[in-house]
Amino acid sequence: MTSPRVRDEVLVVGGGISGIACARALVAAGVRVRVLERSHRVGGRMASRALPAGSGHVVDLGAAYFTVRDEEFAAVVEGWRRRGLAVPWTDTLASRDADGTWSSKAGPQRWRSPGGLRALVADLAEGLPVRTGHTVGVVEPGPAVDGVPARAVVLAMPDPQAARLLHPALRAGALVAQREWNPVVAVALGYGHRGWDRFPAAFVNGHPDVDLLADDGDRRGDLAPVLVAHTTAERARRHLDDPDGAIPPVVDAVTELLALDEAPAWTHAHRWTFASPAQPHEEEFVLTDDLVGLCGDGWGSPKVETAWRSGTLLGRAIATRVVC
Repeated sequence: MTSPRVRDEVLVVGGGISGIACARALVAAGVRVRVLERSHRVGGRMASRALPAGSGHVVDLGAAYFTVRDEEFAAVVEGWRRRGLAVPWTDTLASRDADGTWSSKAGPQRWRSPGGLRALVADLAEGLPVRTGHTVGVVEPGPAVDGVPARAVVLAMPDPQAARLLHPALRAGALVAQREWNPVVAVALGYGHRGWDRFPAAFVNGHPDVDLLADDGDRRGDLAPVLVAHTTAERARRHLDDPDGAIPPVVDAVTELLALDEAPAWTHAHRWTFASPAQPHEEEFVLTDDLVGLCGDGWGSPKVETAWRSGTLLGRAIATRVVC
């Protein structure tokens, strides 16, 4: 039996940073909200986990870092910095051209999290009503989630996932239908020693298997001998049904790229079927007349900051519609 309280809530489907930011903005406006996340913890593509299991070393398997341009997001990041949850990492990354030439490229300040980027989403979610391990089947007119009415419904996720949940009668479905996203397999590689020169991360251009390589020990700050490689979309598409199948070509590529003298002692592969949009939306978010909202890093440039801003702006837009 549906609780009357649920009828007064905004239901946010997706516990990544955009969904949590949306929920946080709604709560700040005095709107009741509940976050539904199918995983057993929040974080989304800001994923991190201890590898190898029981080691205590947390490895970032999703976003490699984040940047800060928006003033409001900068205030959030400053709070993380004061509490040691986030620290500046580097403004210069390595780059390997297709001809094998290595160089350095300066850019915006990149930030890291000593406890893994997921810790930042968990911090934002502190105190919010979040139900993890909850799989949503359908978002229906009303709006409603699996038959449970809501004041509004937010889908904070990649377009293909949102399209699967949206009832055909909802206007939002047309906005995410047939939107292509690129996959990535993130491969963590642990070694017996650091057999490479210290570097933050490297863009690998023109390589058939690896697109990005990060020194996770440098990123974490403990100099553990751990690397994380992100595959190209082409390589990832070959292994969507078997992510571990991407490990051998990635090991070969990393060994060659860094001229390593040993094989990794352990590896771990994580598949991201929808890692980044092939063509991001121009809008920062969408809220339809039937109070179904869409947000995330596909709404604007695919960045952590974009996802936070998208969710925050959507939360405020919903609040102006539902608060009397």
